[in-house]
Amino acid sequence: MTVLVDPPLATDLDAYARIHSEIHGVEVPASALVPLMLETFLASDTGFRKARKA
Repeated sequence: MTVLVDPPLATDLDAYARIHSEIHGVEVPASALVPLMLETFLASDTGFRKARKA
């Protein structure tokens, strides 16, 4: 799957990855963090979870 993001979002994701790497002491690219962020988002979306069970 390929996901396209607008340049401002790409910049924010790169900044997030940089800060995450600084905090945790391990360099992680944004491309590795995005799937985890999406998993967290989907897991927290109660409407999605309810609709999926139906």
